[in-house]
Amino acid sequence: MRWGRLLWINCLSVAGVLMFAPRLSTSLARLASLPGSNPPVRGDMLASPDVAALLRRACYDCHSNETRWPWYSRVAPLSWLIAHDVERGRQELNFSEWPAYLPVTRKRKWQWIERVLHEQAMPPELYRLVHPDARLTEQDITLLEHWLQGQLGAGQISQHEE
Repeated sequence: MRWGRLLWINCLSVAGVLMFAPRLSTSLARLASLPGSNPPVRGDMLASPDVAALLRRACYDCHSNETRWPWYSRVAPLSWLIAHDVERGRQELNFSEWPAYLPVTRKRKWQWIERVLHEQAMPPELYRLVHPDARLTEQDITLLEHWLQGQLGAGQISQHEE
């Protein structure tokens, strides 16, 4: 009797999932197809080799179209979380779309980078736990701060990026 009841509950569960699967929101469907995908790179923000290497190491996995998708990014439900974080990161700032930003937008992006750097909000703590090479040292922070001050202070909003 117990096995029959368990089988019945499982059948109802599967039927329920199948019935509601087509009603998944488009955002969930988009997230399901995102892991492992990288749109074309349309350009990049020019910076000194030191700054460019630092940005690639600590920022590009979420803020570019050059995301490195590790094996665990293909395992649900973790893949959904990672895809969601990458999608949000690219929406906030995408270095691979830098040439498409208007000069005023570039300035706002630099100001955002400066703010999250000062607040030590980026890279996120969970990301740093899994990717220890993305941690920013005091020397890294100083390098980025000087670079950002140069970008913001010297009126170089559109330098080299048109």
